[in-house]
Amino acid sequence: MPVNAIIFGVILIVIGGVGYVHGMMNEKASITALIPAFFGIVLAGLGAAANASEGMRKHIMHVAVTVALLGFILTAGRLVSKIGELSMSAAVVSQIAMAAICLIYVVLSIRSFIAARQAGIV
Repeated sequence: MPVNAIIFGVILIVIGGVGYVHGMMNEKASITALIPAFFGIVLAGLGAAANASEGMRKHIMHVAVTVALLGFILTAGRLVSKIGELSMSAAVVSQIAMAAICLIYVVLSIRSFIAARQAGIV
């Protein structure tokens, strides 16, 4: 599971980086385009920390899932609140991508936690 955190973190970093570069190319660069990258840095860092610390792995992975869940809730909540006025701009695509990536990570993590519990690894 720590490897998944790193992979999904890198994907979020790429989404944020691409969004920011796109904004720079259109002279509309904004630090908010990097929000997915900030979440990605935290997620990847937690994945690396979980790989390094066997004893703390379970706790660190729970924190990683919480970060991803917050990323999903905040991003999806923002999209839903503006559902009537959304256009398929780069910002909206970035938000949809971040919400989807975070949700997929949360679902995969929950499935992993359940499998670990059933296998008696907990």
